[in-house]
Amino acid sequence: MLQSLSCRDGRRVRDGIAGRRNSEVTPMDSMKAIVFHTAKDIDSLTIEDVPRPEPGPEEVLVRIRAAALNHRDVWITQGLYPGIKLPGILGSDGAGEVVAVGEEVDDRWLERSVVINPSLDWGPDMRAQQAAFRILGMPDSGTQAQYVAVPEGNVMEMPAHMSFEHAAAIPLGGVTGYRALFTQGGLMSGETALVTGIGGGVASLMAQMVLACGARLIATSSSEAKLKQIDHPRYLGGALYTDENWGKKARELAGEDGIDLIVDSAGGDTLNDYVDVVNPGGRIVFFGATRGNPSGLNLRKIFWKQITIQGTTMGHEQDFEHMIRLFEKQQVLPIIDGPYPMKDFRKAYQRMIDGAQTGKIVLTID
Repeated sequence: MLQSLSCRDGRRVRDGIAGRRNSEVTPMDSMKAIVFHTAKDIDSLTIEDVPRPEPGPEEVLVRIRAAALNHRDVWITQGLYPGIKLPGILGSDGAGEVVAVGEEVDDRWLERSVVINPSLDWGPDMRAQQAAFRILGMPDSGTQAQYVAVPEGNVMEMPAHMSFEHAAAIPLGGVTGYRALFTQGGLMSGETALVTGIGGGVASLMAQMVLACGARLIATSSSEAKLKQIDHPRYLGGALYTDENWGKKARELAGEDGIDLIVDSAGGDTLNDYVDVVNPGGRIVFFGATRGNPSGLNLRKIFWKQITIQGTTMGHEQDFEHMIRLFEKQQVLPIIDGPYPMKDFRKAYQRMIDGAQTGKIVLTID
């Protein structure tokens, strides 16, 4: 089981009460940020000076050293995301140093290197988020800036083996992938998981987590080169999802053990292919529908094979803690595309739009 691999031993320094303090900032400082101004106009993203936030009660102020891009950032610039508030600072992923703390926050956080959990106000029920749930980076100001203020409960100490760039690559994609694989997907050591669309940020992180926890991996991609970039004894190989016979190849790669879990973010009619490919009693978990809804669904095959189809979104605080500790315990380093200096953010966004990246696109924030 996953628990035997110590993937669930999260911890956080929280004890102690103190007043507001800071290590390097002064009131009314400004900061540089990438600001989005006009709906459906990615060209309205500009670097400019804006007021630096102040940490409120139970908040910390983080000096961002690295941030990462997600498809969410691009969708917001295209007007394809709910709750857009302009002008705004995008960015859900970030890592840096705590430079100030608000009331009732332990002052031992000061000068510590941290990684930020982008799930805000998930709520008390681990099974699903509450109505107030939102993701850092819209409508709340995000990490594509020199500073961001977040609740104390949304920072964890950065794994010692990581750079700021590595740490910034894992928050949103890591917690999404961890929840999909383990909390919702129930993946265990010794099983076989199929991760679709390998090469993208979330999928590349999931691939590393599958292998780190002792499971076998099969991948799909539209790029033969991306399928060949994984080098691990438990990587069984990959199939091009553009090939109409990709499912047959995936089953052949799995051998007699078959495929226990499939994790996907595209949806569409491929869902019926997954029903064919997965083992009887297997699980299909999805966290996106970029290809839309399937035109039909073979319900008879689903109930006869006793397949579980499970939706998932982001992750609870506990998912985030366990994900960070998994990367820490197994000394995993995420695959980075870049990093790109903040001034080259347009180049980074274009790579996301073109789908040219391998791994997480990372910006250094100077």
